[in-house]
Amino acid sequence: MKGLTKNILITLLLILSFALAASFIYQAQTQPKSISLSDLASQIESGQIKKIDISGSSLTVTGTNGQVYQGEKEAESGLVETMKNYGVTPEELAKVSLTVSPSSSSSFWLTVVLPNLLFILLIGFAFYYFMRQARQGVNQAFNFGRANLRLFTSFKDKITFADVAGLKEVKEEMHEVVDFLKSPKKYLDMGAKIPRGVLLIGPPGSGKTLLARAVAGEANVPFFHISASEFVEMFVGVGAARTRDAFATAKRAAPAILFIDEIDAVGRERGAGVGGGHDEREQTLNQILVEMDGFDRNTQVIVLAATNRPDILDPALLRPGRFDRRIMLDFPDISERESILKLHAKDKPLDSDIDFRKVATRTPGFSGADLANLVNEAAILAVQEGQQKISQQNLYDSIEKILLGPARKSRVVSEKEREITAYHEAGHALVAAGLKDSDPVHKVSIVSRGIAGGYTLKLPTEEHHLTTRAQFLSDLAVMLGGYSAEEKTFGDITTGASSDLKEASSLARMIVTRFGMSELGPITFGKTEELLFLGKEITTEKNYSEATAVKIDEEIASLINRAHQTAKKVISSYQDALKKVADALMEKETLEGEDFYELIKEFDIKPIEA
Repeated sequence: MKGLTKNILITLLLILSFALAASFIYQAQTQPKSISLSDLASQIESGQIKKIDISGSSLTVTGTNGQVYQGEKEAESGLVETMKNYGVTPEELAKVSLTVSPSSSSSFWLTVVLPNLLFILLIGFAFYYFMRQARQGVNQAFNFGRANLRLFTSFKDKITFADVAGLKEVKEEMHEVVDFLKSPKKYLDMGAKIPRGVLLIGPPGSGKTLLARAVAGEANVPFFHISASEFVEMFVGVGAARTRDAFATAKRAAPAILFIDEIDAVGRERGAGVGGGHDEREQTLNQILVEMDGFDRNTQVIVLAATNRPDILDPALLRPGRFDRRIMLDFPDISERESILKLHAKDKPLDSDIDFRKVATRTPGFSGADLANLVNEAAILAVQEGQQKISQQNLYDSIEKILLGPARKSRVVSEKEREITAYHEAGHALVAAGLKDSDPVHKVSIVSRGIAGGYTLKLPTEEHHLTTRAQFLSDLAVMLGGYSAEEKTFGDITTGASSDLKEASSLARMIVTRFGMSELGPITFGKTEELLFLGKEITTEKNYSEATAVKIDEEIASLINRAHQTAKKVISSYQDALKKVADALMEKETLEGEDFYELIKEFDIKPIEA
């Protein structure tokens, strides 16, 4: 649309230029009326001539009425002598102003040559412009199969492994790839084959693209980057052509790295029953397989690919000889999160008392991209609050902003709703403090964020990758803590607990059907089916009987009721503590973990099992 608008404007400008040039030429070529010498003599005698300008043999005559005439005199004699021969007396000629100017060819160039030259130049420019547009269209037609490769060779912002925090084991594995590119001869002399491809597998934001650029920076080789979705177009065969071009370009620049991001866009398993064998995506995948097999043994090109859906990739991509190495990238642990935070904050002004370890403790499950965003949000908050440096509180606030959204302090809430919210969040926090297997409370707040009217932030004190049944049951009871507090305090319940109930029901169903932690025994129920072409879950197969479905529903209800009774027990046992925490929230709106535990210290809460 922008190109069409640009062409229309240029066309209008050219038409306007032609019109102006034609008008100029017409005006320049419009000659004054001619006058003969006899007519000039008679008009001088009758007093109708005011001025005569003589330039060489040319005469420019101006009448008393302003009319301009053009004439020629005899070249071998003067005008005065000529007029005398025509009977004009000296007295009559004396009434006319005579001026003589040197003859010049400039008038010829200005009135004749220049207008025609401008007109010719304008026509030539228009011809060149439209020919260039036509040539570009032809070039686009011939270059349609060229891959849109982006080359990072200058490394103005060169990235090495030093710029990648954490991922210690992953970087050790990637050092092998760097060594293959730097010193391939020692491997070839040993008879080893250089790996054809390395597949980086990890959740979004875990640093797959950053790691690929770090490999190129360490090896100091050309780094070609393309997204897999750019191979596939609406025209059949274009994807395969672009694949051939991308691999050919990388081979010409060897040693080099060809990085294909989001390879699952074309690498999904074939034969999914959608699109048939002639499907453009499958043709592109076939070409990638052929190109990776077509590498010579001495070809120093390594293909790096990234995906967060390895389960849907075609097995042919993953066999030895294609993607020889599969490297897993996981979310960083607490020490790695601390290192990542320090890396992203090194060029920012920080308060001297900032403790990144505490920030890392509050961010389990954050990816590297999340942590970079966290530091950036903290810097933005510091600017908005008029600070000169980023404070610890800015970092804490940015965590909550990322998790829950910005604080909605301007939201108008009635005093009764504030009280209900305070007791609801106090119930969550108190139940968490009263259960042995629950994570400790880090913050309680009734400040609205996003869709939440308030929130209770509880986080583990150390990293854990496995969750026990007792921990799940404690989580269920904490989810129902707000519901139970409203029920006990006000004798009624509100819609504020709807999100908690939804999460509790979902967790209870997973405990029964996926984790095998119910009284039904160590068995899972239901099989998820996926349509690989679309790459998303479509349905869950019911691989159990109706009688078993009834038992599953009963077991889920039993878990929810048990969690409800546990939460009610804690709330009833520490009613005074609940009131004290709720009153503090009504007054301060936010309680940090230390403040919360200091408030309930006097009640000597003894944690129980859920």
